Amino acid sequence: MKALTYDEFGGVDTLHIAEVPDPHAGADSLLVRVVAAGLNPVDYKIREGYLQGLMDAYFPVIPAWDVAGVVVRPGLDTPEFSVGDEVMAYARKDIVHSGTLAEFVEVPVRTAAHKPDSLSFEKAAALPLAGLTALQSVRRSGLGEGSTVLIHAAAGGVGSFATQLAVLAGARVVGTAGAANHQYLTTLGAEPVLYGDDLVGDARRLAPDGFDVILDYVGGQAMATVPDLLRPGGTVVSITDARARQEFGGHYVWVRPSSTDLAELAGLAADGRLRVPVAEVFDLAHAADAYRVLEGGHVRGKIVVGV
Repeated sequence: MKALTYDEFGGVDTLHIAEVPDPHAGADSLLVRVVAAGLNPVDYKIREGYLQGLMDAYFPVIPAWDVAGVVVRPGLDTPEFSVGDEVMAYARKDIVHSGTLAEFVEVPVRTAAHKPDSLSFEKAAALPLAGLTALQSVRRSGLGEGSTVLIHAAAGGVGSFATQLAVLAGARVVGTAGAANHQYLTTLGAEPVLYGDDLVGDARRLAPDGFDVILDYVGGQAMATVPDLLRPGGTVVSITDARARQEFGGHYVWVRPSSTDLAELAGLAADGRLRVPVAEVFDLAHAADAYRVLEGGHVRGKIVVGV
């Protein structure tokens, strides 16, 4: 089969299309024909070698974990799925080797959910990792009806979902973003605030008593503003900076595959309660260009590769 691969750690120029052996369906996995695969920043962080010591990589590596496709062959013990089922998955495995930017992929059944008919393959592929990260971090924060929440990088892939989920939970949401994304955040139900040197003052004007919850999806200087913006007794959650737990008693979230959580997100998207923003769709032959766009930053929503 054809796949996007790389044979060593490095930049986007290490990516190339290659012929690789077809995968097999294990006893508790599915062989899926890939229709679309979603890209995430963790893909290129792995490719650049930043996650060595956390996850073992075996070359050649096929990148990406998000997928939407059609079941070609179910495993011996996967009664939830049949040949021809349309599925979506955050198909992360214990090692980095056989990802979703390929014509076929083995999908562990614990990571998969049925794709709703009303959800396109492209949107289904854009949802898993970012949507699960948002859902699990929002849950971990304990936010709810009446909470005042600050979301950093609220217009990004994870932030867009977290903003909507927090609003659905009844929270008041303030989201940091560049000026070009302020109107977009308003459509998601958030009050936008410009990130930068005036962030603390601008956010305090919107929430003079501080925030009950801070959700950090960008890292860097965002964590430095926590002491000025988190109210006493409040909770900070980060997916990028362990200081959220170590210094502020909050939570560091590393997203977990969950077929149950993914089915919940799929249902929200199918009902129209959760928007799945797709920024751009590339074909497999131009998947390296898709990563160039992603790595350039400032992408609103998700980038998808149609296979």
